[in-house]
Amino acid sequence: MFTLIKNIQVYSPENIGEKDVLICNDKIIEICDNISYALKDLKIIDGTGKRLIPGIMDQHIHIIGGGGEGSFKTRVPEVNLSDLIKGGITTVVGLLGTDCLTRSVENLVAKTKALKEEGINAYCLTGGYEFPSPSLTGNVKKDIVFIDEIIGIKLALSDHRSSVITNDELARLASEARVGGMLSGKPGYVTLHMGNGIRSIKPIFEVLQDTDIPINHFRPTHVGRKKELFYDSIEFNKMGGYIDITASDRGNIMKVTELFKILKENNGDLSKVTLTSDGNGSWSNYDSSGKMTEIGAAKCDVVLKRILELAKEDIFSLDEAIRFGTSNVADALGISDKRGYIKEEYFADLIILDEHLELDSVISNGILMMENKEILVKGTYEN
Repeated sequence: MFTLIKNIQVYSPENIGEKDVLICNDKIIEICDNISYALKDLKIIDGTGKRLIPGIMDQHIHIIGGGGEGSFKTRVPEVNLSDLIKGGITTVVGLLGTDCLTRSVENLVAKTKALKEEGINAYCLTGGYEFPSPSLTGNVKKDIVFIDEIIGIKLALSDHRSSVITNDELARLASEARVGGMLSGKPGYVTLHMGNGIRSIKPIFEVLQDTDIPINHFRPTHVGRKKELFYDSIEFNKMGGYIDITASDRGNIMKVTELFKILKENNGDLSKVTLTSDGNGSWSNYDSSGKMTEIGAAKCDVVLKRILELAKEDIFSLDEAIRFGTSNVADALGISDKRGYIKEEYFADLIILDEHLELDSVISNGILMMENKEILVKGTYEN
């Protein structure tokens, strides 16, 4: 199967100008100024006036649903394939949240495999909010080594729903993630759900000071939810650490675009900043006594929306903004040799934006999942 995209502005994520892009099966095989082939099964897409960017890589989505903190009726359903496609997502990392009882790592791995079968790239994390960490094999290190889809561990920190672990326990978990990753050729990191707790990310600083564990194995997320946490995270980032900002304005101390302005002003390392949706996870608000007052479910399409907002408001150029949901993530996941960029011999995970910078088409592994704003491929049980 050959697909040829003609006369399109290509952001690799660098803006390399107007090009033709030829795809064979699941790979990009040629990028140049004028490609002309007489092939029987050639699909031609006219890209005139449009832009081609890498597919969104969202490393924080609750693919089997989140929530449940307001009783059983508040459990968010599993994500549908079309929910991801509508967000321009071609690579997803699934994880557990607060609920590690009615949901499990087994469920998570099965859903990850299902999404791969349905056509997108999917990984997941073992563990959840609590410690000791739930796992599939009974050991988080074994999960990373022997389960292809599992690339790291999830844990909650500085949150009233966390297990309030000690620094020694945090260090031990990060060490297991690191060694598991080394043995299996995976990033082996700990995604740290950051809450509003008084300790912020200080436990991470203390573990880094007292151990030899490299900083890249700690990945704090939701870092924009509290002022002290955000500024601590900027310092962590300037030390060489990856930080992740939830792309929805809900739950952050200010609009995401304003958070990025502060990052720029404070000379943050923008190559180690990522955006995620927290899609299909629940958001919740609590009163002063700790009683939940409101709950809802996050959308999966906010990463692309926020990237385009950063560009439209001239906070970053389009090629700079794209990186927060594409190449930066590929670098963080250790797969930048095959995904996250538009290059020859890379997998064809691509988004076409129309002249208004709205999502027009999505290609995952060379397969057209959306064309001209119409979903072509849906999940197995979607209508």
